Amino acid sequence: MKAFICYLLFLLFLAPSLLAQSAQEIKGTVMDKSKSTPLPFATVRLLKKSSGEFITGVSTDLDGSFSLPSPSDDVKVEISLLGYSTLTLTSLSFKNGQANLGKLYLDESAETLDEVLVTSEKSETEFRLDKRVFNVGQNLSSAGLSAFDVLNNVPSVTVNIEGEIRLRGNPGVEILINGKPSVLASEQGNALGTITSDMIESIEVITNPSAKYNAEGSSGIINIVLKKEEKRGLNGSVTLNTGIPNNHSLGFSLNNRTEKFNLFSQIGIGHRTFPETNRSINRNSEDSNISSEGDGNKNETFYNVILGTDYHINDLNVLSLTGNFAYEIESESYLTYFNNANAQGDPISSWNRNQSTEATNPKWQYELQYKKDFEDNKDHILLFSAIGNFFGKDQTSGFINTPISGDLGSDDQQQTRTNFNQGEYTFKLDYTHPLTEKVTFETGAQFVLDDVDNDYAISSFLEDEWVVNPNLSNLFEYQQGVLGTYITGAFEGEKFGLKLGLRMEDTNMNTLLVETGETNEQHFTNLFPSVHTSYKLKDNLSLQAGYSRRISRPRLFDLNPFYNIRNEYSVSTGNPLLLPEYADSYEINLLYDHEKFSISSAIYHRYTTDVMEDVTSVENNVSITKPMNIGTNKATGFEANIKYDPIKWWSLSGDFNYNYVQREGEYESTSFDFSSSPWSSRLTSKFGLPANFDLEIIGNYQSSYETFQRRTSGYMFADIGLRKKVWKGKSIINFSIRDVFASRIMETETIQTGSAVPDFYTYNYRMRGRFISLGISFGFGKGEAMEFSGQKRH
Repeated sequence: MKAFICYLLFLLFLAPSLLAQSAQEIKGTVMDKSKSTPLPFATVRLLKKSSGEFITGVSTDLDGSFSLPSPSDDVKVEISLLGYSTLTLTSLSFKNGQANLGKLYLDESAETLDEVLVTSEKSETEFRLDKRVFNVGQNLSSAGLSAFDVLNNVPSVTVNIEGEIRLRGNPGVEILINGKPSVLASEQGNALGTITSDMIESIEVITNPSAKYNAEGSSGIINIVLKKEEKRGLNGSVTLNTGIPNNHSLGFSLNNRTEKFNLFSQIGIGHRTFPETNRSINRNSEDSNISSEGDGNKNETFYNVILGTDYHINDLNVLSLTGNFAYEIESESYLTYFNNANAQGDPISSWNRNQSTEATNPKWQYELQYKKDFEDNKDHILLFSAIGNFFGKDQTSGFINTPISGDLGSDDQQQTRTNFNQGEYTFKLDYTHPLTEKVTFETGAQFVLDDVDNDYAISSFLEDEWVVNPNLSNLFEYQQGVLGTYITGAFEGEKFGLKLGLRMEDTNMNTLLVETGETNEQHFTNLFPSVHTSYKLKDNLSLQAGYSRRISRPRLFDLNPFYNIRNEYSVSTGNPLLLPEYADSYEINLLYDHEKFSISSAIYHRYTTDVMEDVTSVENNVSITKPMNIGTNKATGFEANIKYDPIKWWSLSGDFNYNYVQREGEYESTSFDFSSSPWSSRLTSKFGLPANFDLEIIGNYQSSYETFQRRTSGYMFADIGLRKKVWKGKSIINFSIRDVFASRIMETETIQTGSAVPDFYTYNYRMRGRFISLGISFGFGKGEAMEFSGQKRH
């Protein structure tokens, strides 16, 4: 039916010219020579025999057949399909106005396929004036894994075992999806876990954003660009992945592009297991020492569906509608052994704590977008979008303490209940107008509204019934509206470029603890200037410099004073009085590109005030961690990204980042001034092996680093990826091992000493271990079959 509609549209466009002349018909059926099977979506082009000038074209139907009109006998037919040798017919015999070519056989051609694949492959990392673009398709070791794993292989980005994303070693990163805020990128739950590497086109790293972007994120912006097929015709792909521990997923994409409509879809389902080993120590000035050690698993079953369409109203106006629905089913089980000892190490008591958690997480997003192009310039654009997001979590956890020796000292059974709902609505308008070939003007506005409620309760099993603890339970409501407007002007000459921008954001935020009536209202208006400039010293050597002012507003779980009681002696909570932090960011970049060697290096400085930092205190032998605004932070660093291709089949790339951090802060009359020098590096080696094998080996190192009270130890880990093209490149097999030596371990120590505060020491250890993944993907259609259908003749 789809092929029939495409063919009907084709005839409608050709109708005027066909009526004006006596048309003849050419028909036939295209077949695979080795298999004797029909070849749908092959391109059939009609050319003038004498000049080779293109006349018209059509694609073959599902049964390989085609039919097209011919204005004269002076024609030839050219038939092509990706992966096959092109067939050209120059001698056509017409009888009664018809040339029946019968069955036409195409030979498979690996040489043709390889040539197309090589020319279409993008560079892994592309450099732009204000951002770097990391093309995910070139990364082998992330195949079949989640967006978190993809991000961990992106230059300048690190993701720790808890899912915290850092940019150049700093938190406060704004995550966007397709350039816009999305609950799929929020920190609640494992929201990014439903996005797999197969769905991602590229990752954009913006360390110094212009005023056009949200001012949110003191360290910068990471934009995840999802795939959206634009090729003409019916095309798609199927991807199947499996792994150890459980990492099974099935992905399917199907797209159809005609002149008026582009229909696209992606479907993904999967099941994953995340094992974990954890240890902790709590020691305080009362000579109490509580240690724990345990293992557990977190299981996720997820479903993700993306459906969308672009409607080309005419050559200058496009209307798009996209919907995304994701659903997660989570289950967790942890068994932890606790031991309570005195200062001499003598045991006081010991017990096992068993946790079981069940949760469902529905997420959905819809977007309506209107794009208007102008005839005077292809970059003259008006773009409007309206986005609605929803994320929910319905979770229950049960905790059972089983005594081993001594007095348990706590409730035998506890449970928690969470009913979480978040709605986020974004309205965005952007206008870009190139005034001249060198001068461009941009302006726009955006309004983002967050509306959240979190109903959280902790209960104890007392006298054969569950009794809610009102001191540890709350109903928390949170609303935040941010209105932003911006204006930028850019000049881009042959050697010199300059972009100036100014953004204004007005923020209204309020929180409410329903049980107590405690409220917190904040309203502030800020200006965020930005400056970017570039100068080309030579054709392959250029300098870039930039400045921007940024803000990091406290997120929901930074503000919500709920208690996480997974470990009763090491809990975390929010702070409803938390204020935003502000950062001024400066950087200078040097870009050098040689035939076999390229380097991008940067020197940067970031000054942050009202720094949001986790602060740990001890109350009644329990360490409580919550975020506070403590002092200022000065970070000066150097970063280098290098790529070297010594020979045709081998390439090397390296990333290095060094920070010198100076902190000035005081908490409860105790100075917490310190300096730290964290650094990280990554080395990637890629080999093109015989028999269409590609091998990738990645080594990572993260040094130890300090924050306000704690020190996080360093670690090394390695990833391996192997890819093979089969069936003459129509299918690809990927094999990857993440954390080959199971050495990616997160260890943190918190130490506090001083006359004004009680002394204490805490230690936490977490390890996830090795992940092995095997995947196969198959693409069909390729799109070139519809290259000419639906296009006007000129």
